[in-house]
Amino acid sequence: MSAFHDVLFPLSVGLGARGGPERFTEIVELASGHEERNSPWAHSRRRWDAGPGVRSADDLALLTAFFEARRGRLHAFRFRDPADHASCLPSAQVSASDQLLGLGDGTRTRFPLLKRYGEGEGVYLRPIALPVAGSVQVAVNGAAAGFTLDGAEIVLAEPAPDGASVSAGFRFDVPVRFDTDRLEIALDAFRAGAVFSVPLVEVRLS
Repeated sequence: MSAFHDVLFPLSVGLGARGGPERFTEIVELASGHEERNSPWAHSRRRWDAGPGVRSADDLALLTAFFEARRGRLHAFRFRDPADHASCLPSAQVSASDQLLGLGDGTRTRFPLLKRYGEGEGVYLRPIALPVAGSVQVAVNGAAAGFTLDGAEIVLAEPAPDGASVSAGFRFDVPVRFDTDRLEIALDAFRAGAVFSVPLVEVRLS
């Protein structure tokens, strides 16, 4: 049976991956020339090709071992997006004020981790499924707060006061699987090689 393996795709290969978010939009062209557009997806899904990250025979060996251990497409795993893996901008350091998770009501203690994209009415709230252990920082009204981490939710040691802002900073991985059951490997030269394509696709964790 398929499962999620809590292991990280080799960083030396993943850093060279190419890809990003995709959306699914249905477009109907009307006789008037206007369009009706709809998206059945509430959240984007990310795809990458990790093939460009393979630069040596050692990379090939790491990738092949990882692929075999996941049984191809069968088991999902962690992948660190080289372009988007933190609650802050790439040039900044993670801080507890990076992302607003919600407001306290005097009783609530659990807040799912999320990352905001855009502003105003068009803001997209991305659920974070795989925070990196030890990277999470939490603040209530800007002051560091005690908490524990339960999967992808923070659990405050004490309920946040009514109206208090609860924010967090963190690094995170994405749950993905291989989108192929076959690796095509070509050795170009001694101790060097190339994998033409290593497609990865984001999966939803229950």
